[in-house]
Amino acid sequence: MYKINHFVGVDVSKDKFDVWDNNAGHRSFANDSKGFRQFVKQLPVNSFCIMEATASYYQQLAMYLYEHHFELAVVNPISIKRFIQMKLQQNKTDKSDARMIALYGQEQPGLSPWIPAPDYITKCKQLQRVIVICLKQNTSLKNHIQSLESRGVKSGVLIRSLKRQLKQVRQEIELLEAEMQSLIHQYDGDLFVNLSSIPWIGKKTAAFLIVLTNGFRDFDNYRQVSSFCGLSPTEHSSGTSVKGRSRISKRGNPYIRNQLFMCSFTASQCNSQCRSLYQRLVNKGKSKKLALIAVCNKLIKQAFSIAQSGLPYDPEYRSSIVVQ
Repeated sequence: MYKINHFVGVDVSKDKFDVWDNNAGHRSFANDSKGFRQFVKQLPVNSFCIMEATASYYQQLAMYLYEHHFELAVVNPISIKRFIQMKLQQNKTDKSDARMIALYGQEQPGLSPWIPAPDYITKCKQLQRVIVICLKQNTSLKNHIQSLESRGVKSGVLIRSLKRQLKQVRQEIELLEAEMQSLIHQYDGDLFVNLSSIPWIGKKTAAFLIVLTNGFRDFDNYRQVSSFCGLSPTEHSSGTSVKGRSRISKRGNPYIRNQLFMCSFTASQCNSQCRSLYQRLVNKGKSKKLALIAVCNKLIKQAFSIAQSGLPYDPEYRSSIVVQ
């Protein structure tokens, strides 16, 4: 592979993307196929592009660069934000952001080149987003119905309308979940079955874990998965004056975090390894909520080990794989 010596910062928004490199300075292009072609024509062969994972705006440009054999890295926006703060940068413009992203690439050796997820994972993520929207609608409609019924409104056109909508939303959720699980069965069927064998990891949770982690192929150890789900512990303390409580980070996808937490209630009773962990922590005087969060992380560890070994869940199994 040719040597990378030309870093290009790309700040992507909905309608345009701003570019900075030390040779050509600042440029701006439309965030469409015409803008992509103009950008690529001006890129030296040895360029390494760095951009943030900003919603879905970066994906078409990232795929275009990948298909045209340019090296690129897609970085967590939090990393860029912290880097800009560290540099005491006061301005906040598209131009300054592109310049700081380029500087980040220069000063951070070993950035991993971006590789797109398989097509079926991309389709499943799109299904997943719509499922989450429908679940929010489901909750909202249920709350409206309960609110009306608590005030004595138990029949009438309003109640019937809300119940029809609720029934329709639940049917849509079932259809979307069935389509997502069908795709996963087709491309990652063995992993899906193996994850579902973990006591109280249901098919919905197994499917969401596979989609969010690209079949656990995007992570080197279970701790990274835990951090990605927002379940890793964080502590804020300094000296004798600052004594913050330890909390989970709550970054990442809130739906999978909620799913795992709901699974932890039954797993703490029916999953032998999770049960022993839960009881040990409670016996030490830890809160039940903290113990349940530990169970969530135990479930992630089990899922990661199963994905690495390719074997179904076995409560007596001791993997030869060293989980870092």
